[in-house]
Amino acid sequence: MQMTSADLLICGGKVVTPQSVVEANVAIKDGTIIAVGSDGAMPQARETLDASGLYVLPGAIDVHVHFRDPGYPHKEDFASGTAAAAFGGVTTVFDMPNTIPPAGTAEALAAKHRIAAEKAHVDFGLYGLLGEDTIAHVPALVAAGVIGFKLYMGNTFGRIPCPSTGAMLEAFEVVAPTGKRISLHAETNSIMERREARLRGAGRLDPLAHLASRPAVVAVEAVSRAALLAEWTGARIHILHISSAEELRPLREAKARGVDITGETCPHYIMLSSEDYARFAGTIRVNPPVREKRNQEPLWQALADGTIDLIATDHAPHSPEEKTRNDIWTVDCGFPGVETQMPLMLTEANAGRFGICDYVRWSAANPARIFGLYPRKGVVAPGSDADITVVDLARELTIEDAALQSRSKITPWNGRRVKGLPIHTLVRGRFVMRNRALLPHTRGWGRSVHAIQKMPPARVRNADGTMQAIVRLREHAA
Repeated sequence: MQMTSADLLICGGKVVTPQSVVEANVAIKDGTIIAVGSDGAMPQARETLDASGLYVLPGAIDVHVHFRDPGYPHKEDFASGTAAAAFGGVTTVFDMPNTIPPAGTAEALAAKHRIAAEKAHVDFGLYGLLGEDTIAHVPALVAAGVIGFKLYMGNTFGRIPCPSTGAMLEAFEVVAPTGKRISLHAETNSIMERREARLRGAGRLDPLAHLASRPAVVAVEAVSRAALLAEWTGARIHILHISSAEELRPLREAKARGVDITGETCPHYIMLSSEDYARFAGTIRVNPPVREKRNQEPLWQALADGTIDLIATDHAPHSPEEKTRNDIWTVDCGFPGVETQMPLMLTEANAGRFGICDYVRWSAANPARIFGLYPRKGVVAPGSDADITVVDLARELTIEDAALQSRSKITPWNGRRVKGLPIHTLVRGRFVMRNRALLPHTRGWGRSVHAIQKMPPARVRNADGTMQAIVRLREHAA
C-alpha cells in the first residue's frame, strides 16, 4: 500500500519534545503533521527543507500579548504584532482585552475576531474582559469564542477598572462552570494607588519610584486571595507575569491544596533587575516592575521545578516618545517581547542553564495543555497542527530595536547579543517566516484557535452558595 504523499518534508533536523531530542524527518500534508521518523518511513513530498544541523521545535505559544488592536494603531496592530511573533518563532498568541473598546461584550469580541482574522500572520486566541461590569456577559463571551478571561486585580495600561473582591468571587462563580481559565494581573490595587499617591506627593519622579510603589507584597496578597477564591469556586486560574520570589509561596501552597492554578514568568523578570533602571530609565517601566536581582534565581528554580509552568512575554508596545518621558508616572508601561523571547531563552539554554527540552515544555507543550489545545498544538507529532519553528542554536545576532517587526522600536534588549535564532516559522504547514524573512501573502493566514480548544470538564465547588443560586432561591421564595 502506497503511503500518502506529503506537501513538505523537513529532513535531517533534530526534533525536540519535552522528553527528548531525536534526529528525525517531519512530513506535513494539508497543514497537519502526518509522520515523524526515519528516511525509510517518510512519504514522497512535493517540497523538502533541509534542516541538517538545526533543531525542529513546536512553535511557541505566547499566552500573554497586547497587540493594541483596535484602539492604538500607532503602538501596534495584529499585522505588525503577529509579524513580530513569526520572527520570534511564535505560532500562536493570546491577545489581552484592554483595547478600545475593551473585549467585554460579545459584540466587541466579534469585531476583534474580524480584525485579527484579516491581519494575523499566526494563529491567535482572544481573551474576554472579566470585570465588575462584564460578569453578565460571560455566557455570551464564551459562545462568541474567548480563549479565556482576563481579570485585572491591579491597574495597568488602559486603566481597566479593578473589581472588588466581592465582584471577583461572583465572577469566579460564573466562569467556573464554563471550564475556561481566568488569567490574572495579580497585584493589589489599593496598596499601589496609596503608595503611588504618597510618592507623587513627595516629588518622586525617578524610575525607581515605580518599583517602590509596587512592592512584592502586592503580588503575594493578590495571588493568595485569588487562590482562595479559585479553591472555593472551582475556577481555573492562571497567574500572569510572576515577578517576585515571595509570590511563589502562595502559588506552591495553592497547587499543593489541589487548586487548578498555573503561572508564568517573562524574560525581563529573570534576566533584568533593578540594577538596570539606571541604564534604561523609563524604557524598563512595566507592570509588575522589574525587581531586585535576588528574585531572579528563585524564579529560574520555580521554572525548573514546575511551580511556574510556562514562559510568556507580556508583549506591550508603545512609541519611543511614550517611553522616554522624564516623569516616570507618565511613562506608558511595557515594551515589546514576542520577537525576542525565543532568542533570549535559547541563549540561556546555550549557556547551560537548562536544556532545549525544558524550553519546549515551557514555551509550547505546557501552554497548549493548560489552555486546552494539546495535542493539536504544542508538539511535533503525527496528527498535530504543523506549527513548527526551525532553530539554529549556533546562529548569533545583536538585537536592534530599529530592526524589530513591532511598530514599537524601543526595548531594554537593544544591543544585547543572543545565540540561538528561529530561522523558519511554519503555521499549519505554511511558511510565514523563511530564512529570517517574512513571506508575502501570509497576512490573514492566522485563525482563531478557540474552535479547537478542549478544556477538561469543569469542577465547580460550593455551587449552592453562589450569587446566582441565592438570588434564584429568593426569587423562588417570593
